[in-house]
Amino acid sequence: MFLRKSVRPREPLAVAMSGVRMGERVLQIGIDDPALTGALAAKPGLSGHAAIAVGDEASAARARNAAAEAGALADVAVTPLDALPFQPESFDSVVIHSVDGLLASFDEEHRVRVAQACHRVLRKGGRVLVIEAGPRTGLAGLFRAGPKPSSAFEEGGGSAAVLKAAGFVAVRLLAAREGRSFTEGLKSS
Repeated sequence: MFLRKSVRPREPLAVAMSGVRMGERVLQIGIDDPALTGALAAKPGLSGHAAIAVGDEASAARARNAAAEAGALADVAVTPLDALPFQPESFDSVVIHSVDGLLASFDEEHRVRVAQACHRVLRKGGRVLVIEAGPRTGLAGLFRAGPKPSSAFEEGGGSAAVLKAAGFVAVRLLAAREGRSFTEGLKSS
């Protein structure tokens, strides 16, 4: 007789890269992939807090639906992304969804203001993660090209330059896998 080990389903790469844990306070900026948004909103559980900030009501409806589909409680705010309506140091982590080019769509000054707003709401030692379109690998890379970031944005240093300009430290590219790239920064003070 063979015993089967119970196998826990593997969580999506983007959720794992976020580092969000139960009991934490997480803020998501924008919405690209509703399933990912819902999974991240569910991660903190009842002992944490999930919030999602978007720029328009249509995105807010998508965010609310994503949270409901995941069975998560999340506060959704329609707000200018460079003027977040949250208290300073009220989140442990911030995830910026930019696969569809959210950051690249803004001019340089506005990008930095959005990152500065994220810096303001993060606690000391908090972490920001920018999820963007990245190179596709494996068979998917051979047959499908993902969205391309703005060349001017990339030439200017991309997300890493934006996070550094906003005051984040230890800014680095964590990974570029499965058609996404993950750039993180930490708040030191």
